[in-house]
Amino acid sequence: MDFSSRRKKPAYNIIHNRSLKYMDYPVFFIVAMLLMLGLVSLFSASALYAANKGLDTLFYTQKQALYILLGFALMMAAAKVNLERIRPYIKPAVIVTLVLLVVTLLMPPVAHVRRWIPLGFMKLQVSEFAKIVLVLYLADFFDRSASRLNTDLKQMAKPVGVVVLTLGLIAAQPDLGTPALLFAVACMMFFAAGLKLRYLLMPIGAGLLILVEELIRKPYRLARLKNFLSPWDDASGTGYQLVQALLAVGSGGWFGKGLGASKLKLMYLPEPHTDFIFPVVAEELGLVGGLFITALFAALLVKGARIARNAPSLYTSAAALGLTLVITLQAFFNLAMAIGLVPTKGIPLPFFSYGGSSIWASMIMVGLILNISAHRSGSRW
Repeated sequence: MDFSSRRKKPAYNIIHNRSLKYMDYPVFFIVAMLLMLGLVSLFSASALYAANKGLDTLFYTQKQALYILLGFALMMAAAKVNLERIRPYIKPAVIVTLVLLVVTLLMPPVAHVRRWIPLGFMKLQVSEFAKIVLVLYLADFFDRSASRLNTDLKQMAKPVGVVVLTLGLIAAQPDLGTPALLFAVACMMFFAAGLKLRYLLMPIGAGLLILVEELIRKPYRLARLKNFLSPWDDASGTGYQLVQALLAVGSGGWFGKGLGASKLKLMYLPEPHTDFIFPVVAEELGLVGGLFITALFAALLVKGARIARNAPSLYTSAAALGLTLVITLQAFFNLAMAIGLVPTKGIPLPFFSYGGSSIWASMIMVGLILNISAHRSGSRW
């Protein structure tokens, strides 16, 4: 899907006064349904966990509900912002994001990782917002330089440098899941903007070499890969988390055990309300419920791609595509991780996993997608 021929010049500022009544309401309803399912699932997964920590059973559910309410406010703000006017602030936002990622690395470790900046009332995960900034930066770059991507490769130096620096700082936390996700999204955005495939082979090859190097340099990552390939060999040790998830998903059957009836959440996993919330959902709602959630994310991917295709400028096309890919690929990665299709990584399920940063970043991305959908061109795809 090549967006590079959509417009030669930005056209967004010509139609920025269109009302939000033109936005793509199916996207809004898909996200609203995911949020409702996510909040109910979070309550089921977190109630006993909270009680065992001496907290109210609704502790995590109430906090997540507050995050969602603020997330809706952020979504509406993003849906109304003039995307053309924020372009001069994108590069400063990149600098601020990189600085905050460096600050994150200076914070005290939590469970041997440095991924959050403690703010008292919550822990800010900068990498979640880095996804938005990186996508907008690349979209702005493509709109200004897409015509020279294949004729002057020196143009690639700045965006590649920003991508590498951002991904490197996140990987140093350490976190390989988010850099892998953003690397895939960046490659897809470059390809969609018109960069020839042969020019993408070099960064893809470099990325694979870095991945191999990380596996060799960090023994626990190699152990995690072995665990992914044969989790049952050490079901009570390195393979414990994945084995428990597979047992939960398998025991759910076609229609599940019923809401609240999951056994996986009975302290078989350390934090079932975060990255591994989907096995709890699959155990309670069964294969049908799991497929329904997957279908909602797939519908969001299709709708987002259509919004990108019908956007009035390359800037908005690339932004809609990138933001849609960040949400949906992250969801598919999490779902695949939960059923043993990809190695286990600490990456949340959008709209389901507990966490303010994840919810807010996802809602801002949805708001920007809705913003772009309200200014789509007359064509249909």
